[in-house]
Amino acid sequence: MSAKLELLSQNLQKHLGDRTTKMWCALGEVSIDVEASGYLETMVLLRDEPELRFEQLIDLCGIDYSTYGCDGWQGKRFAVVSHLTSITHNWRLRVRCFASSDEFPSVPSVVSIWNSANWFEREAFDLFGIVFPGHPDLRRLLTDYGFIGHPFRKDFPVSGYVEMRYDPEQRRVVYQPVTIEPREITPRIVREENYGDVENG
Repeated sequence: MSAKLELLSQNLQKHLGDRTTKMWCALGEVSIDVEASGYLETMVLLRDEPELRFEQLIDLCGIDYSTYGCDGWQGKRFAVVSHLTSITHNWRLRVRCFASSDEFPSVPSVVSIWNSANWFEREAFDLFGIVFPGHPDLRRLLTDYGFIGHPFRKDFPVSGYVEMRYDPEQRRVVYQPVTIEPREITPRIVREENYGDVENG
């Protein structure tokens, strides 16, 4: 770990203490996990503490961990990940916060701390169904007004639930159940046993 990342880790430990449930360094960047109950206070501290000074939120996204890993994920399903930048100290931080409930995922909004989070949170709400209490205008951003479901959830069908078309008799766009048959589009490759073994030529 570089001296800069070591200093950042020490400052985080010093000022956040038990507010973080996990801290690790990967790919040249420090990451922390924060509980949803203390998320807002921690984010304010990350922005305002002189030894941290993360003035910018450069990205915020939702994650669905339901099919994560080979052995099956045992933790909470939905998380919000924020990427923060300190211009003052020239370092970055990744903050992950898991939603307390899988049925109704909710993480407090950080728009009041960094207004750049506005559309990022709307996107996570639209695509993952994560609700952000305190957001000034939480509504869909990328899907249609009448869209059903959240398309980035791992259990959302590839072809969706409804389709729309123009009906010339009604002279308007109508919604109807999807008529496309679900199908696997990955080509299936069957190789003979021992394919590629050097001994078998």
